Amino acid sequence: MKTNPLKRIVEMQKQGKAVGIYSVCSANNYVIEAALECAKRDDSCVLIEATANQVDQNGGYTGMTPADFRDFVYEIAEKVGFTKERIFLGGDHLGPLTVQDKVEAEAMEYAKTLVHDYVAAGFTKIHIDTSMKVADDDPEARLSDEVISKRGAILARVCEDAYQELVKENPEAIRPVYIVGSEVPIPGGAQDPNAGMQVTRVEDFKATVAAFEAAFAEQNLQETWKDVIAVVVQPGVEEKDAGCTEYDREKAKDLMASIKDFPNLVFEGHSTDYQTKYKLKELVEDGVGILKVGPGMTYAMREALFSLAYMEDVILHGKEEEKSHFIDVLEKAMLENPKNWQKHYHGTEDELWFKRKFSFSDRSRYYMPTPEVSAARDKMISNLRKYGISLAALTQFMPIQYTRVREGIIENDPEVLIKDRIKNTMDEYLFASHQEELFR
Repeated sequence: MKTNPLKRIVEMQKQGKAVGIYSVCSANNYVIEAALECAKRDDSCVLIEATANQVDQNGGYTGMTPADFRDFVYEIAEKVGFTKERIFLGGDHLGPLTVQDKVEAEAMEYAKTLVHDYVAAGFTKIHIDTSMKVADDDPEARLSDEVISKRGAILARVCEDAYQELVKENPEAIRPVYIVGSEVPIPGGAQDPNAGMQVTRVEDFKATVAAFEAAFAEQNLQETWKDVIAVVVQPGVEEKDAGCTEYDREKAKDLMASIKDFPNLVFEGHSTDYQTKYKLKELVEDGVGILKVGPGMTYAMREALFSLAYMEDVILHGKEEEKSHFIDVLEKAMLENPKNWQKHYHGTEDELWFKRKFSFSDRSRYYMPTPEVSAARDKMISNLRKYGISLAALTQFMPIQYTRVREGIIENDPEVLIKDRIKNTMDEYLFASHQEELFR
């Protein structure tokens, strides 16, 4: 039975060291491969998380169960040549998220199986989220801390039992750590463009901790409570359609100071996408030990794919029949199946056209795996390898990567360029987190 190395975050934070970790919340192969390559380059570690709607016992929208997702990540790690021992797999918003239309008994049975399967698959960071209402909750009343924490503790008991089963099969299995709380929009991003966002009140944060600690005790999980390392709060950051709400440490100072009252806890910050590296650094310095990012990574990938599409257009000028028309194919896929963007994008037809392509919410990420979009991407990559990417086109559309190619740091290859653009964003998180210190 091994202690989870993620506990080092709490230990180092309480020693006054601004050390944390960033969490890659994505099932995209380019994003995951780029993250693993960064970790290998830095002799560091990486945290990769799947959300309850992405990956569940029935496959989620990715078609992967927790065991499938684990194998998916490990296969990429083998390709990269990165050790599995430095990969942390996390489950995000695990609870009745996708079954809120069911009554409590049914919703909780689903959630029990969900968390069991994540822990049984070897995931070592579990965010228990029971903050959402289910069908028989009063729609007019606020869900109380007691109800939320009671449901959460029931799921923690299932996790603990699943871990004990896992240890029988693998005595070296690392104990999971737990995250509680949910001061964030629904996974995938806020839907109301006018929704307000407030920094979590200190009294609400402390009430959450007290309620969960009591609920864990009721489940005879006092020892497991010691494995709760973080609480999700809203420090005043938000990724949104037009960019982000930047962190303002002055507005969050009371909340951030309150973490000092809890020697075994740090904060987990969701929706940190598009913060500058200096704002991310301030978050870690102020007590946010885990920085969650999702759309910010796939947005960087989308930028790279569009840059390649623009290069293909000029390099294959006069060869219309050979072009992939990647951007047009993506647009067609989004128009034919609008369910993944229409609740998130608002405006005129011209504004929607722009947002489908360039919104920071990056709802296009849901369409990248579709057969037609994947085929267009593969054709574009094949074309650029066949005809070559001229330095003139590269400097026009990917100037940072142009410099890195000229300096011999990376190859002038389409997929290398995609991953390197993603790494530009990852490097900002690595600048802030100093997560390489966790294994030093």
